Amino acid sequence: MWLSADEVFETIRMIEMENLDIRTVTLGISLEDCSHPDLETTAQNIYNKITDKGRYLREIVDEISDEFGIPIANRRIAVTPISSVAAPCAANSYVPIAHAMDKASKKLGIDYMGGFSAMAHKGLKPWDAILMDSIPQALEETDTVCASISLASTKSGINMDAVLKMAEIIHETAFRTADRKGIGCAKLVVFCNMVEDNPFIAGANQGAGEAECTINVGVSGPGVVRSVLSHMNDASLGEIAEAIKKASFKITRMGELVGREVSKRLGYKFGIVDLSLAPTPAPGDSVANILEEMGIEMCGTHGTTAALAMMVDAVKKGGAMASSYVGGLSGAFIPVSEDMGMVKAVQMGALSLDKLEAMTSVCSVGMDMFAVPGDTSVETIAAIIADELAIGMINNKTTAVRILPIPGAKAGDMVDYGGLLGTAPVMPVNNFSSARFIKRGGRIPAPLQALRN
Repeated sequence: MWLSADEVFETIRMIEMENLDIRTVTLGISLEDCSHPDLETTAQNIYNKITDKGRYLREIVDEISDEFGIPIANRRIAVTPISSVAAPCAANSYVPIAHAMDKASKKLGIDYMGGFSAMAHKGLKPWDAILMDSIPQALEETDTVCASISLASTKSGINMDAVLKMAEIIHETAFRTADRKGIGCAKLVVFCNMVEDNPFIAGANQGAGEAECTINVGVSGPGVVRSVLSHMNDASLGEIAEAIKKASFKITRMGELVGREVSKRLGYKFGIVDLSLAPTPAPGDSVANILEEMGIEMCGTHGTTAALAMMVDAVKKGGAMASSYVGGLSGAFIPVSEDMGMVKAVQMGALSLDKLEAMTSVCSVGMDMFAVPGDTSVETIAAIIADELAIGMINNKTTAVRILPIPGAKAGDMVDYGGLLGTAPVMPVNNFSSARFIKRGGRIPAPLQALRN
């Protein structure tokens, strides 16, 4: 498709003035051939394969970024869920594998590595339980490794035993990394309807249906969309939707261009473009600010969910026009700490946990990077997770929770992580108990809409 001079200059302006970037180029690597009955051998096999398949990733991505003049924020790797790779091992901890993954990341100059993961949405196998029990120590002792657990799906329902277990693990992870403001929990996410081709951390993993090596790209661009809307003061909502769709088209085309070029030079399969609008702490690079440009006085007030639904729909339509290989999560992220507009909305009292939960019913991916007091009970954490997974299960969409219990913090405190992780305002939780419900355990059955075969 030929671009006019005006469109070329417009893209340059998006990059220079509106924080447009490729958020991540993620190399997916299958580790299915790395399993061995001996844990140390498995860990060494994993290190060897990652460092072999990923040895040119950073060099090629940097080369393309320089050639095209397109900022690429992160280089990441996603691997086969480790619980399945480690299943044959006679071991009671998979922490050595996390160390091998972290060592490989650092050798390759990779920002993050996803895949310290397990699929436990219908039942908990022994190797899944070992993986989950290994998470607190693994995230305490590594810098780049990220963990994700599938706890629910529309087809299977919600594994409430695993939900409670994960709440305990999140709590332990927070306190193991208390000296770093519970940073371990920023690298841990739980899912309903977990996808196999997600390039975004902390949920990235290389699904069983993927090729041996795959390149997936995650684009960004909320600053671009906000800038477009800032010139549409008198526009109707239909006109605003059309403008968002056109901006999404351009952002997605750029993402596919980069992804296909990386794939070509590395000799790996091109997978998908994830066109999620991913905010950063940079001023103006905010999903909340987009909603406010539409006419919402502050993100979180009445009308926010409707505005977000319209925006996500327009983003998906524009992306689908631009590429036949849209995948991953694709929509809009609303991580509280990483979005200055969301942080301000919490501080001003406009955005509560309840409203945040409601917003996740219409966007990707869920309740993300939100802080709660350190004394929040395990049962309350489990209940927050269960509520979010229920939204995904009933609506047949991906939802997730990345919750940050901050040791020693109380509602109203601020926690500064710096960089892309931003600043998290500690949000109050409901004081009434859900413990009796959570402790019943078992599995919440799949909804009727699961019977579609």
